[in-house]
Amino acid sequence: MGVLSQVVLFPLAPVRGVVWIAERVRDVAEEEMCHPSVLRARLAALNEALELGAIGPEEFDREEDRLLDLLERSGGRSPGGRARVSRHD
Repeated sequence: MGVLSQVVLFPLAPVRGVVWIAERVRDVAEEEMCHPSVLRARLAALNEALELGAIGPEEFDREEDRLLDLLERSGGRSPGGRARVSRHD
């Protein structure tokens, strides 16, 4: 970057700093939400909601597939591959 462009873009430095911080916060939040232990806890809560009748089988299947996909992508595969949580249809 040349001296002239640095002078012209200097007023935008605080905005770029805020954007950089926001991106870092987003990255950390995404990482925490996709942590294998968090995903397993969400799967357990989902299974409990199905058992209590708070959600139906279709909603359970949809959310379970989404959570299992996230778990696979995070590298937190359960033993035996993509094992499905037991459910009571």
